[in-house]
Amino acid sequence: MSLVLDAAAQDLLFREARTANTFTDEPVTDAQVQAIYDLVKYGPTSMNQSPLRVTLVRSAEARERLVQHMAEGNQKKTATAPLVAILSADNEFHEELPALFPHFPQAKDAVFGDRVVREGSAALNASLQAAYFIIGVRAAGLAAGPMTGLDLEGVRKEFLDDDHTPLMVVNIGKPGEDAWFPRSPRLEFDQVVTTV
Repeated sequence: MSLVLDAAAQDLLFREARTANTFTDEPVTDAQVQAIYDLVKYGPTSMNQSPLRVTLVRSAEARERLVQHMAEGNQKKTATAPLVAILSADNEFHEELPALFPHFPQAKDAVFGDRVVREGSAALNASLQAAYFIIGVRAAGLAAGPMTGLDLEGVRKEFLDDDHTPLMVVNIGKPGEDAWFPRSPRLEFDQVVTTV
């Protein structure tokens, strides 16, 4: 059975898409980021909680501060990418639920009144949204370099607050010279899928 999405789009989003390690110096505009968000905001989250928050690191001063928190092997990538995004989970997402989930406005307190419950749900659902964000970057014809090799607590203290949990940093831009490592193997269907 074939997919409805045409082969070129499948390649762009998945088969040919890779984590970029180098980028050209072509800027990534606010309009491109807005277009990415306007697409990926429709990805599903539990009770439409939408806890992902994106911090764009554009200034040289902020970039320098961020690079200090990256693992050594990721510092040059982050220092030279046209745009860097810090993706985080908003642990106070429930404040938006009356607007985002209007048919059950009580969910704000009835389901998510407890901070520990919110943090777990925010981490899971913001991670889903982070994956959508990476696919959206690819859909915009850009390459993404998502990384978790960093001091997350240092990034939280430097750029966020106690109500936000950083998940990853994503370098964004047009792929540069020697941008790709060789494709790593993937598990086959029967290694992943079972029927009960």
